[in-house]
Amino acid sequence: MNYFAHLCLAKQTPESLIGNLLGDFMRGVDRRTLSPAISRGLENHRQVDRFTDTHPLIQELKQLFDPTCKRFAGIALDIYFDHLLIKHWERLDCRNLNQVNEHFYQTLATHLHMMPSERMQMVSSKIVSGRWFDAYANQHSTLEAVRRAATRIRFANSFDRACSELLKNENEIESTFLRFYPLLVAHVRDQRIEADN
Repeated sequence: MNYFAHLCLAKQTPESLIGNLLGDFMRGVDRRTLSPAISRGLENHRQVDRFTDTHPLIQELKQLFDPTCKRFAGIALDIYFDHLLIKHWERLDCRNLNQVNEHFYQTLATHLHMMPSERMQMVSSKIVSGRWFDAYANQHSTLEAVRRAATRIRFANSFDRACSELLKNENEIESTFLRFYPLLVAHVRDQRIEADN
C-alpha cells in the first residue's frame, strides 16, 4: 500500500497519521524517540505492508509482470492501489472522500513539526501543495507517479516498464484489488494495533 491507503488505514489522529506515514521514511530515525501513539502507527504501517506483501492474491499479481521489471512490481502496485482505492471509494469506504482528503492535507500541513524525518517533512509538504491524492483519482497522473518513483532508483533498471505492465494487466489488477482491500481492512481491525487502551 502507498501513502493514501496507509493514511486511510490509520486512526484519524495526527499521531496515528504521522506514524502510519512514517513507515516509508524511517531511515535515520531512532524509534526510541517516538511517542507511543506514533510508534503504534508505525507498527500498524508495517503490519499492513507485511499482510499485503505476503498475501497470495498480491503474490499472484506480481507474477503477471514481465521478468525484466518484476523486481519493482510491488512498488508499482502499491502506487496503483492508491488510484484504485480512490476510484472505488464509495464501494470500499463510507466516508466522504473530499472530507477525508482535506483532513489528510490539513493534518500533514499543520503537523510537520511532529515528523521525525526531514524527508518525511519534505514529501508531506509536496503531498499537500500538489494535492497528490486528488491527482491519484486520474489513472494517467498515477502512472506518472510510478514513473517518478522509477527515477529515484540509483542504479540502471527497467522500472519504467512497470507502467506498461500495469496497463496490460489493469483489469486483473483491479478485480484482485477489490477482493483484497476488504480483507486488509478486516486484518487491520482484527490486529487492533492502534486500539484505544
